[in-house]
Amino acid sequence: MSFTTSFTVDQTPQQVFDAFDDVRGWWSEEVVHSGDEFEYHYEEVHRCRIRITESVPGRKVSWLVLENHFDFTRDETEWVGTTFTFDICHKARTFCVGTSLRDLITTGEGQPNRQSVLPAEPVR
Repeated sequence: MSFTTSFTVDQTPQQVFDAFDDVRGWWSEEVVHSGDEFEYHYEEVHRCRIRITESVPGRKVSWLVLENHFDFTRDETEWVGTTFTFDICHKARTFCVGTSLRDLITTGEGQPNRQSVLPAEPVR
């Protein structure tokens, strides 16, 4: 399966890259970084561990899903091994992803999932 989305902003490719690099600012405040990997969880619904496999400032970012769990699927391997690639196009200044990242880029504030009151359990 493949999914593609794009949008255009007036900011420079480097500004887009910098905003994208702030995963807690647009995806979730539950993201915990450790070197070139990060862990994410949303309640008991979703948790995953992702490795940043490519990071080219102002141009591109790629993630590889190492571990994943959805509470609504039986297949524990769903998303595992999936690569997410985010291309920043210099000429058109387009960038792949959704509304929260666009908001972070254009207004300085994304719409991430807010951090829960309880501390996050690391993905195992």
